[in-house]
Amino acid sequence: MNSRNNAIVFWGCFIALITTSFAFFSRMYLCGMRFNKEFGLDETEVGELMGAGVWPFGISIILFSLVIDKVGYRVAMVFSFVCYAVYLVLAWMAYGAIQGVEGKALEAAQLSGYSLLYWGSFILALGNGTVEAFINPVVATLFNKDKTKWLNILHAGWPGGLVIGGLITVAMADTAASGDWRLVLGIVAVPAVVFFLMLFAVRFPVQEREEAGVSYREMLAQFGGFGALVGFGLIFWQLGEEFGWSWGWSLAFTAVTVVVFSVYTRSLGSPIMAFLIIIMIPLATTEIGTDGWISNLMEEPMKALGYNAGWVLIYTSAIMMVLRFFAGPIVHKLSPIGLLIVSSVLAIAGLFALSETGSSGLFFIFAAATLYGVGKTFFWPTMLGITSEQCPKGGSLSLNAISGIAMIAVGVVGFPFIGYVQDNTASAELTANAPATAKLVLEDKEVFGILSYTAINPDKKTIAIEQQGEEASHALETATKAGQFTALAKMAIFPTFMLVCYILLFVYFQAKGGYKPVELTGGT
Repeated sequence: MNSRNNAIVFWGCFIALITTSFAFFSRMYLCGMRFNKEFGLDETEVGELMGAGVWPFGISIILFSLVIDKVGYRVAMVFSFVCYAVYLVLAWMAYGAIQGVEGKALEAAQLSGYSLLYWGSFILALGNGTVEAFINPVVATLFNKDKTKWLNILHAGWPGGLVIGGLITVAMADTAASGDWRLVLGIVAVPAVVFFLMLFAVRFPVQEREEAGVSYREMLAQFGGFGALVGFGLIFWQLGEEFGWSWGWSLAFTAVTVVVFSVYTRSLGSPIMAFLIIIMIPLATTEIGTDGWISNLMEEPMKALGYNAGWVLIYTSAIMMVLRFFAGPIVHKLSPIGLLIVSSVLAIAGLFALSETGSSGLFFIFAAATLYGVGKTFFWPTMLGITSEQCPKGGSLSLNAISGIAMIAVGVVGFPFIGYVQDNTASAELTANAPATAKLVLEDKEVFGILSYTAINPDKKTIAIEQQGEEASHALETATKAGQFTALAKMAIFPTFMLVCYILLFVYFQAKGGYKPVELTGGT
């Protein structure tokens, strides 16, 4: 292929990734600012709505990766574009469902609108996952001698989209807060149309696994029985939650899939692939989970200083965008594993620092955000680079499956878990300091089908303030704030686990003479 075609392919993939982050920012921004109030949601339910826009990503990226070499990258690209269009239609209908409705009819309207928004988020996540399913193997193939560098540059599109989409969303803050929020969600249409027009007629490269003659069975063997256990186990768990299956059915479907996969591939999977899969689950919760909540968590301290909370995410995203463009020299200096060790330490420090910003000044908030932003910058694309360099026989599946598993995990577990921590901490704080108010507003709920928690009911909160006045208002505000910032500190457990894993990987590669990519050649 000629260089002009390759350039269009790369930048089309870059803009496709920008589209995914446009959609992510605007939806997450509205979840904590608008959707919770308009649809009567507590923090855990907001987390579940956030998760609906994330975990289906994993389903589409894994399933498309199984067949993408057969159906082609173009089909995946068109499918993703259609998903964005359907998402916007459902969001439009969700807004209309609750307009002008009052009294007893409001609860039913909220349920109807929430359902439309939830399934719109689901379809959006399928589109986002399909984008990742084609852009990662395309770029890894175009630059197969320098994968980590170019995957980092490609994934500068994610924070780049957060910056651009974030600036647009903040500029539309009044519309987001009290106007027609469909206009805020609708900004995703611009980059979606651009990448569709850029990529519809290009010639995509042949994946390096196919070019080297590695069979389809060998590709699946890299993923193996362990990958199937984790990936399809999470898929069936979430589908069971959505469709009301018992745990027994989810386990049965998982067991059958794992057995079939293991028998067909005659492999439990590459050990290095299995280890990378394990690391990607807390990694996604550290990066995507925290990004999803950060505007909501920073809303009160930033509002107190007279600023929009979205600036924190925009700022950390700008750091990521710039640093990822210059990933090549950094990777060369530290090695991929060394870079991830340093990143984990910075992410731990950043999360602890952010947890102390509840009553801090603007300088400290952004100093803490700088630590967190630099820490998370290289996690995702460097892990993709390591996967592609160490498991090249896995082709599109290995490269995309760890992203898919990570996104399912953060959607199924990560977002609800952060909301669960906030709710339980806030409830405990309120019970200890204002038991009379707590008795009025708290209610018992359940998440994951097995885990009980206590949450502040948004509707009862209004009633309590009307009955008890300023005292109740202050107690509820204090309790909510305690829950939010405790959640940030507890998130540090995830990069701490990652740090231990990266140190083990560093020792492993040093014992083998240092980190070296595995190269495929024709006939391998």
